[in-house]
Amino acid sequence: MQRTLRFWLSLLVLWIGGGAASAAPVKVGFAEVDVSPALGMERPGGYGKGFHTQFHDACKVRAVVFDDGGKTVALVGLDALFIMRAQVDAVRRAIQERTGIPAGSILLGASHSHSSGPTGMILPGEFDDAEPWLKELAYEESSMADAQYLDQFVDGIVGAVVKAWETRAAQEVGFGRGLEETVSFNRRWRMKNGLSFTHPHYGNPDMVETAGPIDPEVGVIGAWNDDGKLTGCVVNFACHATASPPGISANYIWYLEHVIRGTFGPDVVVVFLNGASGDVTQVDNSDPNVRLTGESDAMKVGGRIGAEAVKVLLDLRRTRELTVDTRSEVLPIPRRRIDPDRLSRCRAIVQTKPKDAKALNDWIWAKEIVLLDHYTKREPVREVEIQAVQVGPAVFLTTPAEYFCQFGLDQKKASPFPFTFPVSLANGCVGYVPTEEALGPHGGGYETRLTSYSNLIPTAGTLMRDTGIKLSQSLQPDAVPSGKALPRFTGGWQYGNVPPELK
Repeated sequence: MQRTLRFWLSLLVLWIGGGAASAAPVKVGFAEVDVSPALGMERPGGYGKGFHTQFHDACKVRAVVFDDGGKTVALVGLDALFIMRAQVDAVRRAIQERTGIPAGSILLGASHSHSSGPTGMILPGEFDDAEPWLKELAYEESSMADAQYLDQFVDGIVGAVVKAWETRAAQEVGFGRGLEETVSFNRRWRMKNGLSFTHPHYGNPDMVETAGPIDPEVGVIGAWNDDGKLTGCVVNFACHATASPPGISANYIWYLEHVIRGTFGPDVVVVFLNGASGDVTQVDNSDPNVRLTGESDAMKVGGRIGAEAVKVLLDLRRTRELTVDTRSEVLPIPRRRIDPDRLSRCRAIVQTKPKDAKALNDWIWAKEIVLLDHYTKREPVREVEIQAVQVGPAVFLTTPAEYFCQFGLDQKKASPFPFTFPVSLANGCVGYVPTEEALGPHGGGYETRLTSYSNLIPTAGTLMRDTGIKLSQSLQPDAVPSGKALPRFTGGWQYGNVPPELK
């Protein structure tokens, strides 16, 4: 009787378990597209013009699509300084038309590579209605996007996401984190004069302590096909992509990808999403030694982050079932106002060409104030999208900014998710967004300069942070995959179940 009861109970357990196992598995697809600029195009990343004269490695769009059977999200890593809102809107429209993925479920995160293609600062047509002298300042004296390249860039993003969507298939997904504490440094320092300076330079006797934190967490999501092969991964880490090899390059992200592919195979797609890195770079201002630059610097940063990601991937528990979901909110955030007397002085300065280094420095920042005045008249309040994208037990919280690291740490602390990955310069660009402290009496530094690029009110970062936290708290995280349970113990390894044999 007891044997019969156990038999039927075992069948019931198998039937219940079989029902659970038959739920639709998550489908995942990865793809990448080369969007390298041509030699001779502008090199972005400054307030004046520079041009690409050599090629190092390809700039790419790397995309992953997660489909849980009910909803679909796309995470896209861009080897780009940033992506502007006009291009975000164009990309999302095209992807939604071709795949049905809702526009708000598409996350576009720029790596902030300073060795990438011309996606800004000035967009074509933005100053067409300006006076001739102002138009010349914008188009001839400032870093400017290339219209042909923007078309190539948009087409590449759309193509990568569509391909990822078309090739999605049932896969196992794992989530994890590692720590890499040796390659990123807060570049802002508190000085003896009571202010905070950016890159006060090596050996400066007035440096007291760093003025902000770093985030050493390497966030990782991996996906494996039915053959047990890693098809792609998402890596999240907070550090400026300014460790530039000579020439066109994905920056340190190329070396990160190189290390992961060296372990798991040349076809693995690595979607890199930069964390809250507005005040974090690879430069250690307290290092008493001459630092690495260029190729060696990029290899060190990308290599160590990639190696940590590999370690995490090798140890992940996996699942075939997860939830994907999204939330978003658009915040109206005003620009800071320009003092009228300052604007008048700046207008006078830009009428003359600089004759020495000091005059050039003053001229550049005067030019930025004049350009900002043009933007402010047309758009005194910026629309800032904050997005939360859930992938199982992980949530990605976006800001369209070079966002200070402390904000990202705050979001991680307040989020209900086991894995919270801030993504900066996502879905647009509003420049540097410092903390309120950095814009206060003891703040200062490069990131707080008022320019055409960075100009939101001091509370902007706090508003973005709190909105991201709120969005994360409106989602329900999945449990972290725990792996398969061990079968019932039936005995140890017979070769090992013996006492010591001495003769």
